[in-house]
Amino acid sequence: MSRHNQTNPELERAFIKMIQNHERIIYKVCSFYASECFTMEDLYQETVYHLWKSFPKFRYESSFSTWMYRVALNSCISVVRKESRHQQTAPLSFLTEDIAYEPDSEEEDLRELYRLIQQLKALDRAIILLWLEEKSYQEIADITGLTLSNVATKLKRIKESLKNMSNQ
Repeated sequence: MSRHNQTNPELERAFIKMIQNHERIIYKVCSFYASECFTMEDLYQETVYHLWKSFPKFRYESSFSTWMYRVALNSCISVVRKESRHQQTAPLSFLTEDIAYEPDSEEEDLRELYRLIQQLKALDRAIILLWLEEKSYQEIADITGLTLSNVATKLKRIKESLKNMSNQ
């Protein structure tokens, strides 16, 4: 933590309150990148660290949740990219661990969708995550730094790719 953050209790209280109010965002983003290589706890901790580090620079030019999504996505993507240099695949057995009941068809479909999403590139995962969170194309553009037309094009290609992957 920077010296500035440690010596400002008011800033610290504001940060903690914002994190508590928007904690679901962090968990949602981390869940899309969690695997046997990257636990939810590690990704969550890394994300909160990056949020804390950059919080004093937050300028309120966008909503806090938009800014938080951007930092969380960048943190998770960064961790995944660093690790992917060392390892080519990440097993997805964590999705089915500790399930003691027979899932219904809808749950199986959802699990399959997440399995397919895990196979996408990091940025594509971020885009589809935001779309599944019912973010508008403009919000997705703001969070990812892409243009609106690029978001629309990428989403169309991602959906086609997921459809093709599911048919294989």
